[in-house]
Amino acid sequence: MTDTLFKQWNTVCGQLQQELGDGIASRWLTKLVPTGLENHQLHLMAPSPCVQELIKKNYANHILTLWQTQNPDITELKFGLKKQSVSPQPARPVLKVSELISALPTKQVVHQHTESDSDSLSSFLNPANTFDSFVVGKPNEFAHAAAKRFAEEMNPSFNPLYLHSSVGLGKTHLMHAIAWRIQELHPKKTVLYLSAEQFFHRFVKATRAGVSMDFRDHFRSVDVLMVDDLQFIFGKKATQEEFLHTFNALIARGKKIILSADSAPSDLKGIEERLKARISQGLVVDIHPTSYELRIGILEEKVAQKKINVPFDVLDYLARKITSNIRELEGALNRIVAHSQLIGSTINIEMVKSLLKDVLRIRERAVHITDIQKVVSEFYGLTVSDLKSTRRERRIARPRQLAMYLAKQLTTLSLPDIALHFGRDHTTIMHAVKQIDYLLQTDNQLGKDAQTLTKRLKEGDYE
Repeated sequence: MTDTLFKQWNTVCGQLQQELGDGIASRWLTKLVPTGLENHQLHLMAPSPCVQELIKKNYANHILTLWQTQNPDITELKFGLKKQSVSPQPARPVLKVSELISALPTKQVVHQHTESDSDSLSSFLNPANTFDSFVVGKPNEFAHAAAKRFAEEMNPSFNPLYLHSSVGLGKTHLMHAIAWRIQELHPKKTVLYLSAEQFFHRFVKATRAGVSMDFRDHFRSVDVLMVDDLQFIFGKKATQEEFLHTFNALIARGKKIILSADSAPSDLKGIEERLKARISQGLVVDIHPTSYELRIGILEEKVAQKKINVPFDVLDYLARKITSNIRELEGALNRIVAHSQLIGSTINIEMVKSLLKDVLRIRERAVHITDIQKVVSEFYGLTVSDLKSTRRERRIARPRQLAMYLAKQLTTLSLPDIALHFGRDHTTIMHAVKQIDYLLQTDNQLGKDAQTLTKRLKEGDYE
């Protein structure tokens, strides 16, 4: 009987994997173990209370429906916990990315970072930011797969790799993970990781000192160039020109380039078309806003690292209330844990609501335009790309105008700023706001939709 149940479970897992993505399936669902069928009750063992509660609350009915197609005799799922021994994980040593020159010397040296040398080209990586610790879900699974392949293949089919997303969605974690993996597999490779702002300051310093050739030779001699927050280089014409020449030289020599920014190349302002075209020739990867499942997974990972017990209803509350930024989510968890350990208080919903009332109050006021685009598109069965497109069908045009209207009402952005997020000019936003204002007086359904969406956005109820 158990063998039959395992075969049925594999079939169900395959269906769930297609629907929910590899990350969710591997993190939670595949950890369930069917142990028997008794009185039409299927017994499933979970590895932890968190996994058990998550699945019971969010996936149990769907699992049951899928399993009943394999075995109609099953009428109920019964969850339990399996015993599991946990071995302590060895501490990961703190290592440097590469051995790089400190200022603009004539030979390569091992650089030690000091307070007096804070602007060094050399950069340290966060030892916690590895592929193993990166929580994969539907919104980021493509970015994770692309980053891992780029790090592990000697000659990837795409170069450069360009990662973009809003703040706090994992770009920097993936950049660090790539560097760690390259260093692990190819320790003799020279990897340079720095921000665009550091590139700019180094270029200016070299130009003023009359040693720009040394600067160029150094940057074009590395095996892997990694530049974070590329948007800060734009608008600086001479720096862009130098970066473009460096970019071309490295690509011509078959060297790897990994870039990150807050927008897609086509949406970045102040960038030369030549540089935009060169970046776009590689693989451009968008890291999407987090899902509920991904946020729960991140919280579970952090709780496991800290070796503390946090009730599932607290994790569920945090995952539903803090939705736009992983850093803010992790910060809230750290605050809760620190308070519990210092004061000796029990972690529960009441304690969390009291402790985070300032954060949650700010969250209710701070609606992000990316949230508006996501919520409106999902509400009307569209995609964010539809809202940003030039398509004029009524089923797309009206939700687009409503999203623009909500952005004006619920954010502090100016009309030109809102226009940038939709790929329009500010006069289009003005027209949309006036049009929706007029229609809200006569179209009852549109009024109900606007109220529903406003409530959902203010309360953070996006899932």
